[in-house]
Amino acid sequence: MSEATPPLTPMSLGSLLGRIDHEWASRKKIFDLPNARIWRPDPAIDLGFEFLGRRCASPVGPAAGPHSQLAQNIVLAWLGGSRLFELKTVQILDDLVINRPCIDAETIGYNIEWSQELTVPQSLTEYVKAWMLVEILRHWEPLAEFVGPDPGPHVFDMSVGYDLAGISSPKVDAFIRGMRDATGEIDRLRAELTGPWAAFADHDFDPVVSDTLTLSTFHGCPPEEIEGITKHLVAEHDLDVIVKLNPTLLGYETVAGIVNDELGYTDVVVKESAFAEDLQFDRGLELIEELRSFAHERGRRFGIKLTNTLVVDNTKGFMPDETMYLSGPPLHVLAMTLLDRLATALPGRLDVPGHDGDVMVSFSAGISRSNLADALATGVNPASVCTDLLKPGGYGRLAPMLKALTTEVRESGHTDLAGWRAARQIAASAAGHATTAAAHVAAIRGEDIAAYHLDGNTKPPRQVDHDLEMFGCVACNFCVTVCPNDAFFSIRSLDTPEFTDLGRQQYFVFAELCNECGNCLTFCPETGDPAEIKPRVFTDPELFAARDGQGVLVDADGRITDARVDDPSRSLIQRLLDADAGLPLATATGGPTPEGSPSA
Repeated sequence: MSEATPPLTPMSLGSLLGRIDHEWASRKKIFDLPNARIWRPDPAIDLGFEFLGRRCASPVGPAAGPHSQLAQNIVLAWLGGSRLFELKTVQILDDLVINRPCIDAETIGYNIEWSQELTVPQSLTEYVKAWMLVEILRHWEPLAEFVGPDPGPHVFDMSVGYDLAGISSPKVDAFIRGMRDATGEIDRLRAELTGPWAAFADHDFDPVVSDTLTLSTFHGCPPEEIEGITKHLVAEHDLDVIVKLNPTLLGYETVAGIVNDELGYTDVVVKESAFAEDLQFDRGLELIEELRSFAHERGRRFGIKLTNTLVVDNTKGFMPDETMYLSGPPLHVLAMTLLDRLATALPGRLDVPGHDGDVMVSFSAGISRSNLADALATGVNPASVCTDLLKPGGYGRLAPMLKALTTEVRESGHTDLAGWRAARQIAASAAGHATTAAAHVAAIRGEDIAAYHLDGNTKPPRQVDHDLEMFGCVACNFCVTVCPNDAFFSIRSLDTPEFTDLGRQQYFVFAELCNECGNCLTFCPETGDPAEIKPRVFTDPELFAARDGQGVLVDADGRITDARVDDPSRSLIQRLLDADAGLPLATATGGPTPEGSPSA
């Protein structure tokens, strides 16, 4: 990827709607998510919760990261059952060069990407587009039988970082105000609600896209800076604010002892220097008290989030940076241990069972289907997901999580999350634990440790002895599901001699949506990088000209107008794109128009 070109070129609202219309008609999918993976709430079981006083219909959602940056990502998460969306962190530096690959989810989870990859104005547009798309789909008649008559309320929680100077700058200030009142952006985007979506052109979209904010306190952020930023956000923007805390609050000895000794990750080098630079535990307790009081005095709410990733040395070599950030199962143990310690040190302050204070705790660390119920029993709101969504199945892993949680609540004899949590707290107390958090920590560092230990997280993705080719492969569909940006799509092979030996599915890449994160490379069973080897489809002529490597440029009618492939391959690609369930873009709405082009 050239540093002269942006890593991502978002599709316009009109193109995304055209894609929805075409995919539903031809595949009964939306952004490649099968309708069987769309979550339909059980009307008899209420999984709702209060997020800083705002109702959400389910307690899961994407964590601030690769799954909450583009509009289609957020729509996919909503279809899967997410109702709380932690939007990717926005900061003043919006021309970062992030080295590639930047994600390593082979076993646990590591990354080196830590901020938005769009400009700040683009981020605002993406979040407003997502807000409008979800609202449209809530009322879209063909989807009603799959999401139910009432999909329930949802909340967009914005995130900013990383210092007061950047957050108070005109650029980030305009972003926050634009999220608080998106009237202008919504009105600008109404012009793209045409064709089958014209009925929504005059829809009454709520202009308040978000009025809550999670402050991302990156590693080494001083406590005075955290305090100053939070007070600025509360006083200047009238926001309810959550402060994200780092696992380093536990101290180096505790963290290294858990990761290296208890969990067996002897190859993980915990950076001791990061602990001296980060917020210390006692000062953290003072800060929570100070910021809680400041918010309450101004009629606002305050919460904390557990936790940020853990900074470690890059000993694997898959990603290019010297430092990387650990997530997944070991981070879950660290974050839960921190929750237990904070609850003990702040009696009556946290809004968790056994304490019932008013400081809400959100959580994002190694959440999966197997531990979602136990995590939610601790009282966290919500339990957001990142690493697990980078595994095969992707966004399709959300609905099974919620179905399993629904079953857990129902079989326990309860009809809502609150009643079930209360019963779990009673059971924890009867077993000798102060809180459900203490009970969960005892389990994951005791009898249930196998799921978090190195021994339970060493199995690599399956491999076959074959080099990946442009056409034909094992058709596992992994590249489609593990891509956080939904850049991959598949087309069924044609019933003609040319495709006889090429397998039942062919896979393509929307080049504008691929940021070369490396996740498809990790999980592809064959040898090779799907993002580089599978046909790359461009819709933006300037980007096609600026990028190197194979690819085809298509116009608004889906016709190839330029190509960097041989003639036989070009012919095969065109025939597949021309099929009834071919290129998943509807030309009737103007074709695949990239955001920012004259017709967008």
